[in-house]
This record gives sequence, structure tokens and C-alpha cells, in this order.
Amino acid sequence: MFVNFIAILGRQPKISVAELEAFFDDVRLVNTNVAEINSAQRPEIKRLGGTLKIAEKLAVSPLEYLVDLPEGKITLGVSDYSKKSSARTAQSEALKLKKILARHGRSVRVLPNKEETLSTATSHHNQLGEKKNHEELIKIEKNWYRVYGVQNITAYAKRDQARPARDAKVGMLPPKLAQILINLCGDLPRNARILDAFCGTGVVLQEAILDGYSVYGTDLSERMIEYTERNLKWLASDKKDIKLETGDATNHNWTEKIDAVASEIYLGPPMSLVPVDIKLRSAKEECGSILRDFLKNLSKQIESDTPVVLAIPAWLRSNGEYSRLNILDDIDDLGYNVEKFKGVSQKDLLYHREGQVVAREIIVLRKK
Repeated sequence: MFVNFIAILGRQPKISVAELEAFFDDVRLVNTNVAEINSAQRPEIKRLGGTLKIAEKLAVSPLEYLVDLPEGKITLGVSDYSKKSSARTAQSEALKLKKILARHGRSVRVLPNKEETLSTATSHHNQLGEKKNHEELIKIEKNWYRVYGVQNITAYAKRDQARPARDAKVGMLPPKLAQILINLCGDLPRNARILDAFCGTGVVLQEAILDGYSVYGTDLSERMIEYTERNLKWLASDKKDIKLETGDATNHNWTEKIDAVASEIYLGPPMSLVPVDIKLRSAKEECGSILRDFLKNLSKQIESDTPVVLAIPAWLRSNGEYSRLNILDDIDDLGYNVEKFKGVSQKDLLYHREGQVVAREIIVLRKK
């Protein structure tokens, strides 16, 4: 029997949908930042970098559910994702439930709604769905859901900011994006070995370790390998199955079996302004050459059907669009197939902040 769940998606919802499709067959975007998941398997929030909250559909009315909670005070928040929702409608639903619960002898603390939906920070810091009698209910038209998992933004921030070795000059890959890249490889067996051939300071590797995988990291820079060693020791000093070595991804020989590849390749020189044509052309030629040589080298060393997920650069233009490497035009000749998603197209897989000059395009490949 399939059970109905919803995922509240992050600021790049189409990428979040692709991540969910990597694990679940039946995923549907129901509004801008909510996806419905029909699955017998319960989604785990800690595994999903692009999902802010996970909720399951209530089999009874919200009142019946709340009345049956264990004895003690209830902390209640309501988020309303209906088409005509507002902070007032969400707060009204919460206060209505509080009033009726009071008649049943239940004490309720209602969290105030500044908007129609509670922020991830509010839900996380109030431990909604995670602590006894701390509940967040989500309303979408006539359907009600209970939140059982909220993204641990405190843990992500620590993994991003508290690592002992950081280098802003080589770019700062967000841990959430690193986790998404890994997840787009699909539902891999536990202890599968993931290669990051451009490991930098080790963000992809740290997220892979936390998800239970073995890791293999290489980088052209000895300093980056040293940084990765320090960061992984800080993260998991008792983890044994870690292999790191200095190597140029365009010609390196990896000596261990590789089950999946998740990497952010070289993004070119840092840019704070939209590049002029000649600078853009130079950056595209350099990054494109590295990417093609890497894929050629890798193809000879991995087995058929091995997933390869890469974040590659795209550059902002004066018209607000992004100029891409268009590597997928040549991908067949390089020995790979492109993974297709049901609810997402390739143009949707662009990870960036508003106005960011160098964005990341995500490509999901399989070795032929």
C-alpha cells in the first residue's frame, strides 16, 4: 500500500524534485515548493539536501490526531499552502484547534504566524515533529498533513562553517548541494565507494561519509588534499575507508573500484561582474577542455551504468540568462548517457542565487 507524503522544497525546487526522483518513482510537484510523494518507503529528511520538511497525510481529522497525543502540553504550529492562504488563515486554523482542544482539557501553545507558512528555522528551533507533543500541521486545500522531519539547519551550518580547513579562493560548495549531487547518483548500496575527482576541501566526501558511503578523493593540489584530510578527521576520525591522493583528474589512474562519481569540477576564475565576451570565451574553453578530458579519462576506468553526477559552471549574461558549456551535445561521443527526469528538464538543473555570476549546472550521466 502506497502512503502519501509531501516534501516542502528548498529555494531550488526543480533540483529538489530531481533529487526526490532519484529515490522515489512517484513524485509530483503540486505547487511552487511542494512535492507529493507516493511511496511505501518513508522518506528520511536527513538524507535529502533539497528538502526542508517532510510530512505524512493524516488518516483522521487534525482534531482527532491532536486529541490522541500523549498527555501534556501541546506546542502547535500550522502552515497553510492552499492557493488562497495567508498568515491570518493559518493562524485562524491553529487558534480554532486550540479552542476545541481546550474543551477536551488539553493545554496548547500556538506558534504565531508571520506568514502563511512557518519558516524552517521556526520549525527546527521548536523541534516540531521531532519532540513529544511538538507538532506542525500542514494544510493544502482540504488535505491535512503532519510534519515528522525538519531539515537540521544547525548541523548543516556547522558542517559548512566549523570545518577546520576552508579556502574561499577555491569556492564554497554548500553541504546541501554536495548531498544533492550524491543523491542524484541514485539509491546506492550502503558502503558503496564514491569518487570525487576534484575534492577541494572535501565537502562532497564529508556528506558521503555521513550517508554511510566509502570515499575516494583526488585533487590536483596537494594543499587541497591536506585540507580534506584535516576536515575528514574532524568530521569522522574513526572512519577507516577513506582514500585520498593527489592527482590530475584528466589523466589520473584511480586504483580502487568506483561505484559512483559526484564532483564539482573547476568553475573557472572567480567573477563578481558579468564577464565581457572575450573573458567568457576564455573561461568556457578552459573549463570545457578540463571537463571533456576528465570524462574521457574516467570513461576508461569505470564500469557500464556507473552514475556520474557533476556540478559544472554556467555564467551570467547581461540579459539575465546563463551561458552554459553545452557538454551534453557531445556526451554520446564521450561514452555516457544522460539521465532523464519525469518532472524536470535539463534547463531546470541550474543552482544559483539571484544575480550570482558563476552558477552551477548539474548534469547526471551514466557510463554506457
